[in-house]
Amino acid sequence: MRSRFHRRALRGTAVTAGAIVIGLGLAACGGAGSPKGAQSGSQGKDSVTVALRTPNWILPISAPGFTQGENAIFSGAQYRHLYEYQLDGSAKYNIDPGRSMADPPEVSNGGKTLTITLKDNTWSDGKPITTRDVRFWYDLVSANKDKWASYRAGGFPDNIAEFTVKDEKTFSLTTTKVYNTAWFVGNQLNRIVPLPQHAWDKDSATASVSDLSGTSAGAGKVFDFLTAASKDPKTYATNELWKVNSGAWKLEKYVPNGEVVFTAQKSYSGGDKPKVSTVVLRPFTSDDSQFNVLRAGEIDYGYVPPGNLSQQQYLESKGYTISPWYGWSITYLQLNYNNPTSGPLFKQLYLRQAMQMLIDQPTISKVIWSGTAAPTCGPVPPKPGTGEAGDGCVYAFDPAKAKELLESHGWKVVPDGETTCQKPGTGADQCGEGIAAGAPLRLTVTSQTGFAATTKMFAEIKSQMAKVGIQLTIKEVPDSVAVTPACKPSEASCTWDMSFFGSQGSWYYPAFASGERLFATGAPVNLGSYSNPEADKLIEATQFSGDESTLKAYNDFLAKDLPVLWMPNPVYQISAYRSDLQGVVQDPLNNMFFQDWSWKS
Repeated sequence: MRSRFHRRALRGTAVTAGAIVIGLGLAACGGAGSPKGAQSGSQGKDSVTVALRTPNWILPISAPGFTQGENAIFSGAQYRHLYEYQLDGSAKYNIDPGRSMADPPEVSNGGKTLTITLKDNTWSDGKPITTRDVRFWYDLVSANKDKWASYRAGGFPDNIAEFTVKDEKTFSLTTTKVYNTAWFVGNQLNRIVPLPQHAWDKDSATASVSDLSGTSAGAGKVFDFLTAASKDPKTYATNELWKVNSGAWKLEKYVPNGEVVFTAQKSYSGGDKPKVSTVVLRPFTSDDSQFNVLRAGEIDYGYVPPGNLSQQQYLESKGYTISPWYGWSITYLQLNYNNPTSGPLFKQLYLRQAMQMLIDQPTISKVIWSGTAAPTCGPVPPKPGTGEAGDGCVYAFDPAKAKELLESHGWKVVPDGETTCQKPGTGADQCGEGIAAGAPLRLTVTSQTGFAATTKMFAEIKSQMAKVGIQLTIKEVPDSVAVTPACKPSEASCTWDMSFFGSQGSWYYPAFASGERLFATGAPVNLGSYSNPEADKLIEATQFSGDESTLKAYNDFLAKDLPVLWMPNPVYQISAYRSDLQGVVQDPLNNMFFQDWSWKS
């Protein structure tokens, strides 16, 4: 999953150090200002201005703490993935044949060996893109996997027994086990980004290029060099490193926390050539600041906050198309099972069930999100845009049942007061292990600032919880992921109770919606440290069996076991773009392919 926390949330291919991100934040915490050049797109027909949070990571190897969605878009514009995907069921393994840099893999050796042939492409400096560039990426992540946000123990590259370069265009990967090919192609090969070995294989700004990455020590030096350059954003537009790329766009201007300008890469070898010459990315400090500029007609592509949907007709009268962007995503409220105080509470299934029954997902989706969200029922989302989400959730909104569950497990329920444990112990009618007599149901939700709908949603949930004496405190912060890391009970950072980073969806999946990065024991994006042996077994089954029933079994179990509390899943955003801007595709995997965009003549 290219991840996204922050305004966006977590996206399938990236996580932060102990946390994950999702973050594509179209209107987040960047410099505000009053964008003026937006009309250059509509007037000059050669430029497009887009509301997007300022990216802050350029190296196309995800790093902990830098997995926001805007970083994936920023990197993807300049460096192509080996494979891109489409979810319409029309292509083998969901591989997008037009955008991908290689043909679909040929499978042999009883399912263990995948042979991949590169198409003819070149770097921006005219050098051919070869298997050496794929091997360069592989060597870097293999030697530095502990610094790679997409790494999970046992996953890629641990599950590769042999990487074989056959010639300049063909290589093969032999896996340690026989995997479900659809899973492996969608959730492992999606991470590969060929890197310019001839330009980057060095360990300092002055060193000559050499094959340092061929050894573990050398790969470590090269990785440290590239990482250091990535942590110096003020030089993004001037550093010669980043001028050699494979994407449709080159970076013309970069202002930290401010404006980013791309220009079309004239030497781009892909088939999807850019149709405009310039793309301007502008950040905003809040939904309101972005929407005010949108209403003034000063950006070409922005979004409508849920609270402003009543102004849709006005925007349409000003020449904008309003279109919901459905994501391949789920939204949830993370629970910290390792918190020494609240962890014992969350480990009680009955308590998780009671809390879930106090979240009125259908009403919140309809009223607070103005119909731009749908209930999340489990870990596997419905097909994007089908509207199926929420049909038949295991736990319906039922305050009376929630109250009954608490009382039957030894709690004295005090409506609009403080419910406390009256029967400590592990019996069927007792509060549960680790919960002391008199312990209150007093919890804090760490949420995101800047989202009016999110603020209203938690006000409603707080009110419902209070009716059975569960006291919620809502604490809004700019980056809820950064302050709610995965932690051990003994760590000072383990004081958080619940974390919400789903104002634009919490997790955006890669092509195959399995849960090894989210809900498996020790998974990199398992911020709350949920652990269940049965869930682990079911998650593992989805990786090794091509039987579609394995994904359903995994979904059905976690829908009931509640590793998190399921929350209304908003569309990625309600996009607003000029009606004469053509080629805008709302990709459910949250890519933005600016090269497809053009102005009607």
